[in-house]
Amino acid sequence: TACDVLSGWQVIAKTGEKELLIECAGISRTVSFEHLILATGARERYLPFPGWTLPGVLGAGGVQALCKAGFVPKGRTAVVSGTGPLLFPVAAGLKKNGARLKGIFEQTSLSNLIGFAPSLAQHPAKIWEGVVYKMQTLSAAYKTGCWVRRAEGDGKLEQVVVTNGRKEWTIACDLLACGYHLVPNLELPTMMECAIEDGFVRVDSLQQSSASGIYCVGELTGIGGLDKAIVEGRIAALAALGQQEKASVLHAQQRSQIKFAQQMESAFRLRPELKGLAEDETIICRCEDIRYKELRPESDWRAAKLESRCGMGACQGRTCGPATEFLFDWKRTSVRPPLFPATLGALAKPGEEK
Repeated sequence: TACDVLSGWQVIAKTGEKELLIECAGISRTVSFEHLILATGARERYLPFPGWTLPGVLGAGGVQALCKAGFVPKGRTAVVSGTGPLLFPVAAGLKKNGARLKGIFEQTSLSNLIGFAPSLAQHPAKIWEGVVYKMQTLSAAYKTGCWVRRAEGDGKLEQVVVTNGRKEWTIACDLLACGYHLVPNLELPTMMECAIEDGFVRVDSLQQSSASGIYCVGELTGIGGLDKAIVEGRIAALAALGQQEKASVLHAQQRSQIKFAQQMESAFRLRPELKGLAEDETIICRCEDIRYKELRPESDWRAAKLESRCGMGACQGRTCGPATEFLFDWKRTSVRPPLFPATLGALAKPGEEK
């Protein structure tokens, strides 16, 4: 069956019940659909702490992407901190590219990781992958129940202060890769009026969301990695084609991946001490330079936007939104188009429908 592949295009708005406006390089067009499968993935979660805006402090996933794109950290002294399975491949990538790796600091406890270990028995490929990364980073200290409390330096990163909640110590470095696992990109499914439950899109066994004809797969339904996304994508595709019986054959595999995702979410859950990372002068919204002390008196996300412009900058709350959700238990319940920056021409004069 012929299939159009539109690379580089992004959805910027919903223009009808079954119609989307997509854009690429200032050119737009409308796309109609009967069934829609959303696989918008996830992004890294950042938790603001004093000094996190210093040059030299980067997201863990961002560092991994930069290394793949040609960034050479050779000669840099690096620390990796945060939580989740991503920390080891990031550390291995830095080491492979010539960085001096001083330590990997995982905020979750050793007991949580030990409890998570049995779930890997059903996924031997993941075990082997972890062993390889561990072997590549043997020269660096790996400590659980620890996290970066502050980043310090005169105009650039010079050292980090690490804590285990009882004591603090300082490590000299000029590169910090820090990320606190992933959060799903819910903007598009929210705009399409898919019900969100416990931070993810609610779907049935065929990946059908609460919005008719719209299926959601991958990280949208739970952070679980590539294998989960693939099986859910197959189920959604078969369901959209009316082949529910073929889709049901994959349910056992789907349940296994969902269980693994839930176990991983539990193992790497954020410890409550992290809510105390930000201080009064810590910037929470980098786009609008909004500090913690300005947000603390507000009651919810909407009030914070109205009073301080938090979340109204270039990233539209994609960075500070998950941070404030953790810090203040705020929920973002609405999304306004365009989902991404777009020219007025692209919004006003879409091309022919495809």
